[in-house]
Amino acid sequence: MPVFFQHQINENTRLGIWKIEETEDFFKGNVPQHRDVTHPHKRLQHLAGRFLLQFLFPDFPYELVQIAETRKPFLSGEQYHFSISHCGDFAAAIVSRNSRVGIDIEIPVEKIDKIKNKFLSEIELAEFKIGPHFTSDLPFITLLWSAKESVFKWYGEGGVDFRTQIRLLSIDPGTENIEAYFAKTNTQFIIHYRQFEHLNLAWIIN
Repeated sequence: MPVFFQHQINENTRLGIWKIEETEDFFKGNVPQHRDVTHPHKRLQHLAGRFLLQFLFPDFPYELVQIAETRKPFLSGEQYHFSISHCGDFAAAIVSRNSRVGIDIEIPVEKIDKIKNKFLSEIELAEFKIGPHFTSDLPFITLLWSAKESVFKWYGEGGVDFRTQIRLLSIDPGTENIEAYFAKTNTQFIIHYRQFEHLNLAWIIN
């Protein structure tokens, strides 16, 4: 069973990362597919993410999942709040009985470094020492992208300007926490993270 990472956040909230080593038939035998995905690997990621929901909470009602206009999956009765992310051969999910959540996983790639000025403000670039006068740290830049993406997933309603509306204030490597402010909801909160070899994870529970 390829559980790459699992975390019991509290009695109502669980998180997991699945390393996809199974065939599509394995997941299709365990979870319904809620939307048509034509690309084979993306379909496998989609199924693995859905599989994780019931792996984390065995009574998770797959059959009640709906898809919003923003493409965010949700349960109308809010029996559970949940968020899913996938990248490469990994799928991640966070599920909570009582809190809104968001999750993102990313594999560091050069593309993220090339677009850093589109999602990081000048204040953030200076605060986190990113730019031509500093050593380029691709995993760290990817972590900041993942942190903002987790805010976007938590919000779930689309239309977010990552550069101006999600502000990363500080990072504490000791606690693996990032303090952030989200202008659209006037909310300040903590983004939690883990950095694995070749994989970054960020999540919010609020």
